[in-house]
Amino acid sequence: MKTISTLLLLFVLGCSGGGANKDFETLEAPSASYEMSPEMEDISQNTQIQEQKIIKTAHLAFETKDVEATHKKILQLATQYKGLVQNDNSGKNYNRIYKNMTVRIPTENFQQFIDGISEGVAYFDQKDISRQDVSEEFVDLEARLKAKRVLEERYLELLKKANKVEEMLQIERELSNIREEIEAKQGRLQYLQSQVSMSTVNIEFYKTTAETGITQSYGQKMKNALQGGWNGISVFFLGILYLWPLFLVAIIVVIILRIFLKKRKPKNPKN
Repeated sequence: MKTISTLLLLFVLGCSGGGANKDFETLEAPSASYEMSPEMEDISQNTQIQEQKIIKTAHLAFETKDVEATHKKILQLATQYKGLVQNDNSGKNYNRIYKNMTVRIPTENFQQFIDGISEGVAYFDQKDISRQDVSEEFVDLEARLKAKRVLEERYLELLKKANKVEEMLQIERELSNIREEIEAKQGRLQYLQSQVSMSTVNIEFYKTTAETGITQSYGQKMKNALQGGWNGISVFFLGILYLWPLFLVAIIVVIILRIFLKKRKPKNPKN
C-alpha cells in the first residue's frame, strides 16, 4: 500500500509540475510581443521629428557714421559666431553711400549676432525678424519619403520575379518615377534643414553725404547747359567728317553731269 501511495503521490506531483510548466510557457511566450511594433516605431520617430523646426530670418536697415567701420564690425561678428557672408555689395547714389550684406548664421547664435549688430545703433529704419515653423511640413515629407522607399523596395522585389520583358519595362518606369519623387523630397528636406540650421540676416547700412543734385546753383546749371550745347555742336561736325566720302562722290557726280550737259548743248547757227 505504501508503494502504491508513493506512486500515486509522484504521479500527482508530476501532473501538477507539467501544468506549472505549461503555465510558465504561457506566461513567457507573450514576452516577444513586448518588442516595438512598426506602429510604435512610427510614433516614436514622429515624436522625435516633431521637435520644432523654425526658420529664422532678419532684415536690418540703419544709418551709420562710418560705413567702413560698421562693415568691419559685422565681418568680425560673423567670424565670431561662425557665420558665412553670402553677399557683400556696396554702392553710392546722389546723397548716400551704402552697403548691403547677407549673412548666414547658425541658428543657435542668431540672437547674439543681432544683438552685436544692434550695439551702437541709435535707431533702425527697419528691423524685421520672422520665425517660420516648418515642423509639420518636415514630418509630412519624412513620412512620404519613408512610404516611397517602401514602395521602391516592393517594386524591386517584383522586378526580380518578373519574367516578361513588358512587365520588366513597366516596373522600371514605375521605379524611375518613384525615385524622382524620392530625390525631390530629399532635396526639399535638405533645403529645409539648411534653412533651419542656418538663419539668414539681411543687413543694409548707409551714410548720408552732403552731395545732392538738388542743391546745384543756377550758374552751375547754365554752365552745364553751355557745355552740353558745345558737345552737341562737336558731335554734329564729327558726324559731317564721317560723311566726307559721300560728299566727295556727290561733287564728282555733279562735275561729270555739268560736263556732259555742256557737250550736248546745241550751238547757235550763225546768221
